[in-house]
Amino acid sequence: MTTITPTATHPAQGARSTRLTFGGVLSSEWIKLRSLRSTVWSYLIVIAISLGMALLMSLSMVNGMGGGMDIDGAPVEQQHELVMQASTFGVYFGQLVVGVLGVLVISGEYTTGMIRSTLTAVPQRLPALAAKGVVLFVATFVIGMLANLGAYLTATIVFGTDLELLDADTLLTLAGGALYLALVAVFALGVGTIIRSSAGGIAAVLGLLLLLPTVLQLIPADWAHDAIPYLLSSSGMTMFMAIGAEDSAIVGPNAWQSLLVVLAWVGVSIAGASVLLKRRDA
Repeated sequence: MTTITPTATHPAQGARSTRLTFGGVLSSEWIKLRSLRSTVWSYLIVIAISLGMALLMSLSMVNGMGGGMDIDGAPVEQQHELVMQASTFGVYFGQLVVGVLGVLVISGEYTTGMIRSTLTAVPQRLPALAAKGVVLFVATFVIGMLANLGAYLTATIVFGTDLELLDADTLLTLAGGALYLALVAVFALGVGTIIRSSAGGIAAVLGLLLLLPTVLQLIPADWAHDAIPYLLSSSGMTMFMAIGAEDSAIVGPNAWQSLLVVLAWVGVSIAGASVLLKRRDA
């Protein structure tokens, strides 16, 4: 009688090897971002604010701003400048919304405990943070650009002027506003990672965007007033509102220098988040 001995299968042959890729992490973070109810509402609010503020500002300007100015009799260049101001006015309020969203993207995982699953799936940790930043940046930029284009269309209809989207300064201004919103969202992501609390992160971000400029304006010292143009919100507004303007008419850094200042703020936030994410427990 013969005995048949089953052939032993090596574990490595029976299981398919899997390797984590950055593309897979990106896909996972995109699913999580679009699955959040706060994401949908935040982006809808950004669009609504941009369109609403553009409509209100345009109607106010066309009606003579309280009788102080006749827009119809103004030069074409000045009318275009007013259209751009109305088109990007919503960015000032939109930055608050995307700032809150940026904090919630990471702080929500700490609140629910999902961060443990995230860091278990991505043990090196930094790719997870990078993927969150990339997905949040791209999504916010696209929504911001759509909102600014809609606001520009609204303003041109109210003013009754021709569209000049092919103009380089017009495109740069609209894209600059969307870029600033995306950078604020990534900055807030870094702050949320550092603080790991929704309430604390939101308070810190809104304090830096709104409270700090007001505090510095109230301080009767030259250094305080000199520092205002280098704040995140001040530099962010200058980076797209000052496009095409003469340097002599700008107080502080010009548009491109302001972009570098904003990037420095974002870099410090993400660098601090990266160091603490690697060193701390989930």
